[in-house]
Amino acid sequence: MKALWKGGISFGLVNIPVKLYSGAQTHRIDLDMIRKKDQCRIEYVRVCKKDGKEVPWDEIAKGYKKENGDYVILEKEDIARAMPEKTQTIDIFEFVKEDEIPSKYLEKPYLVEPDKIAAKTYALLRDALKKSGKVGLCKFVIRTSEHLGILTPQDDAIVLIQIRFEQDLRDPKELKLPTKSVTISKKELDMALNIIDQLTDKFEPEKYKDTYKDELLKLIKKKAAAKGKKVVAEDEPKKKKERHPADDLLDQLRASLEAIKN
Repeated sequence: MKALWKGGISFGLVNIPVKLYSGAQTHRIDLDMIRKKDQCRIEYVRVCKKDGKEVPWDEIAKGYKKENGDYVILEKEDIARAMPEKTQTIDIFEFVKEDEIPSKYLEKPYLVEPDKIAAKTYALLRDALKKSGKVGLCKFVIRTSEHLGILTPQDDAIVLIQIRFEQDLRDPKELKLPTKSVTISKKELDMALNIIDQLTDKFEPEKYKDTYKDELLKLIKKKAAAKGKKVVAEDEPKKKKERHPADDLLDQLRASLEAIKN
């Protein structure tokens, strides 16, 4: 596993040399865009919208579009001046209770590994976080962007979870949402609560698998073996009976409970 970042955790006057590794991995299947008739791969090029000609990299600049349609051209030096200071420090500036952070702020996990000489200070921070029941709120810079995060203990490790800034979240008040004027009967609410109760279980992440990837790989292998012949799916998925939102709500709730029992 390749480290994404090397630096240190700043904890008061203590510095803990560490490496960051991605705490998640994708299981996507890479599919190329090709021309059907001859399987020629499609290539994307940088083309000017004005004359349709390809533009070489050394002629490309970044620009901010003004209201009148003109652009303010930004040179590399301008962007560099606006970038956060390139620091190699995960700076803990505050400690908070983890349950005070709503899940909508959580974004991306990183695994934190100590340098050989920092095993004791790493263990000290990890154990202190466990005992306190708190997490370290911190700021760090990766590439050219400053991020907000929390350092939290997980078994023998410390995990850095990147979190979103408040300004990055959209306000749900922008949506057209049902208000208190919508009437929900006690019977409807009780049945909905019953459904929730019937489907309640302990969260065990290992139970949940990416079935789409497995099914797509299975289909790819079949098509490769068939050598161009049409492949028919063995089991066509059964279509659920579509219900209109205007259908009787109690009927839908009863049918849901019946389906759970069966």
